[in-house]
Amino acid sequence: MTQAYLTAAQMKAETGRCLNCPDKPCMKACPANCSPADFIAAYKAGNLTKAAESILKANPLGQMCGLTCPDRFCMTACSRRVLDAPVKIPAVQATILQKARASENIGAPAPVEENGLNIAIIGAGPAGAGAAAVLARKGCSVTVFEAADKTGGAAKLIPESRLPRAVIDADWDFVKSLGDITVIFNHRIANPVDLLKDGYAGVIVAVGEPHGVTMGIPGEDLAVSFMDYLNTPEKYATTGNVAILGGGATAVDCATTARESGAGNVEMFVRRRICDMRLTDEERGWLITKQIDVTSMTRVERIDRTGDSFTLTTCKTRFNGTKLEDIPETSIKRPDFSLVVMAVGSRADPKLQAERVIYAGDCSHGGSTIVEAVASGKNAAEELLAGLTGEVSDAVCPVSRKVTVKAKSCAVLPGVEK
Repeated sequence: MTQAYLTAAQMKAETGRCLNCPDKPCMKACPANCSPADFIAAYKAGNLTKAAESILKANPLGQMCGLTCPDRFCMTACSRRVLDAPVKIPAVQATILQKARASENIGAPAPVEENGLNIAIIGAGPAGAGAAAVLARKGCSVTVFEAADKTGGAAKLIPESRLPRAVIDADWDFVKSLGDITVIFNHRIANPVDLLKDGYAGVIVAVGEPHGVTMGIPGEDLAVSFMDYLNTPEKYATTGNVAILGGGATAVDCATTARESGAGNVEMFVRRRICDMRLTDEERGWLITKQIDVTSMTRVERIDRTGDSFTLTTCKTRFNGTKLEDIPETSIKRPDFSLVVMAVGSRADPKLQAERVIYAGDCSHGGSTIVEAVASGKNAAEELLAGLTGEVSDAVCPVSRKVTVKAKSCAVLPGVEK
């Protein structure tokens, strides 16, 4: 299911369609301010190294984003869209970095002069990576505290078939090469303010949304959280019938993972219409190719268990104007599910106010894509440095500017054990 890297012929065809627009609408649409026009021009000129470095300068997780970015950013802005079809920019980006890394055509980053600032980052996900890259390039000494035993954060929930773990490692290896960056694994931080007391000049909290949202229905504790399921799908492998509660991109990941793990039938239960599901065309295509059923306008009322089998009680829904309501006398029992996965959303821990602490990524503004999280991390780093040094940068990424906060009046994420 991975968005395949392009062949040489495909790369020639796709890059040849780029119009090299002077106003670079593709760059303006990229949350991380990456410029497809520039890296495509470098690639067409035969300079693979320059093309790869152009990507990584703006987006340190460039290969991850190339494999996972939706079409609503650079591709939607591509001028070719009004002529025939947009250039497959994410696939081109991923292929350039795959080729450059395979042929070792990415040079070592230039050394930077240390500025004497020690900054802590909590969380080694996409936002943490974006922040670490900016801070290291500015000469800061960076320590990343990660509760898990590997980098990647929520990106590790994306199925291996879409995002190989080797790509996560390769992008993070690049981040760590940018300067004085240390990652400490298996270390939870209870209160970011403690890090200030330990001598860090500032803290960026980028822990994502670690808690799954529940539905408040009887028996929901019988369902498996999407976080547990996507972290260890092999633990829940079944050849029986699987129910996925939810209709977003994460629910689709759960559904496709269940099919790839051997489930005989996979059914998604969605309260709203199929047209209301916020999915890309590619994600909708997976539902068809993986033969996943979508039961729309249906609310799950309760979950019951008998032995190893689960029964869902469901009712039909309808719109009363703009309000969604249950249709009376439509409750039915749906038996014989061997697994139920809850995938209706996630939430962050509460946040408090503290100086020299700023949060970024999903814990700042809710669930987002990898590229949006990277942009949020970059912005958080720039604004924290502005608060610490008074130096204002013009490198703030445009898309996530509206969700950042000033470093001098930022928020703390306490909520985890040490």
